[in-house]
This record gives sequence, C-alpha cells and structure tokens, in this order.
Amino acid sequence: MYSSSSTVPKRVILIHVLAIQLLLINSELSLNTTNAYLNHKCLVSQGKYKPGSKYEQRLKFIIKRFYSVSNKGYQGFGDSTLSAIIQCRGDSYGPKCHDCFATAFAALRRRCPWYKGRIIWYDQCLLSIDAKYSIGQIDYNNNFCMSNAKKLGGDAFAFIITWNTFMDNLTTLAVDNNTNKLTPFYSAGKTWFKGDMLYGMVQCTIDLNPNACWECMVFNSIHFQHCLNDKRGARFMSRSCTFRFEFYPFLAKHVQSI
Repeated sequence: MYSSSSTVPKRVILIHVLAIQLLLINSELSLNTTNAYLNHKCLVSQGKYKPGSKYEQRLKFIIKRFYSVSNKGYQGFGDSTLSAIIQCRGDSYGPKCHDCFATAFAALRRRCPWYKGRIIWYDQCLLSIDAKYSIGQIDYNNNFCMSNAKKLGGDAFAFIITWNTFMDNLTTLAVDNNTNKLTPFYSAGKTWFKGDMLYGMVQCTIDLNPNACWECMVFNSIHFQHCLNDKRGARFMSRSCTFRFEFYPFLAKHVQSI
C-alpha cells in the first residue's frame, strides 16, 4: 500500500517537471519566433504606378535583389525615382530575416496595392519603399509609438531619468557598433529599476550615419514622451530608428548590463 501511494506523487511530480520544462522551452521559442505585424502606411501623396510601367520593372528588379540577400539582415537601394530598405532586428538575421522580408512584401502588396511609396513594420523587420531618393535621410514623418496599457505608478520621475539614461547608453553602444558587419547600429541590454530588471534595445537603419542615428533617437524620444513616460513597456518606431523597453526579456539575448 505504501509503495503504491508513494509512486503516484512521483509521477505527478515528474509530470509537473516536464510541464515546466516545456513552458520554459516554449517561452524561449516565442522570443525567437514571434513576428507580429505592428503597422503599415501607404504613402498616398507619392501616387500610384501602372502595371508594366518602368517603375514596376525597377521595383521588381530591386525586390528580386532583396530576396537574394535578405538573410544578411539589411539592404538598401536608392536613385532619383525609387528607394528601398529592408532592415531586420539585430537578433533576427539569417533565415528569420528572409522570412520576415517575404511576409512584409506580400503584406505591402495586399495593403497598399500599386502605391509607389509604402512602409510596413513587423516585430522582426522593416520594409520601406519610396518614390524618391531617401537613403541616408532621417524620416521625421512616418513614425508611431506603442505602449503597455499598464502604468508603472510610483516614482514616475525616477523612472524617466532611468529610461533616459538607459536609452542614451544603448544609443551610444549602437552608434559605436556602426561598423559591425553583422549587426550595425544595433544594441540591446538590461538595467535595474527599483528591484526590477528593465530590458531594452536600440536600432537605426544601416543607411544613416552616426550623427543621424543620434538625431533620430533624440527626436522620437522627445516627440513620443507621452507614450513612453510612466509605462510598463513601450516602443517607438520610424522608418529610420526604433527604441523599445520592457520589464521582461523580449529578445533572444540581452547580454549587457548597462
């Protein structure tokens, strides 16, 4: 009787252990595979192109080129009539970037049919197509901010100081990392705020220079203060740069304490 009753708890414990292991595995996989659609914009003022036009032929050539190199993580092209950029998140290079680009382009064709200018944002990549030369230029108009519905509460002023310092440190690392051939203009890290770990990332598109990366980050952090302050998590995204912070790990790696 004793042995039979003692084996049941052991089996239950084993099942619980396996369940916990599966949850941990799934949580790590979700960090690597989540690629949610975030936003898109059809640049209506740039007009539409016609099937068979020179613009379409040029666009097809660039998209084909992007398909072949999208696993690199970033690619840009620009002339007087067409500019295009694919920029994947710094931890999403390789096959993830290629898959994100394919998803983004298909979605843009569906959401903005025949528009010359269009932008789409996913969790793991950005795809921008512009009917003018825009490489190396900061886009101040096409941006947005998303924040956690829950407010931080408590000492909001102390938090503003913390995330401002955190963002500045991450931006410094990203700018210093601009010559890295694998993950240029990208940094991710973590810091403490009143006993909680705060995680963050910064990234600028590869076409910017270091000063432009800094300017893009400063402009958006000021422009979206209402979205970033006193929140349990938030991000701003533009055609040129992005910043995100959360009180949980949202990337595959946050290796640096800042």
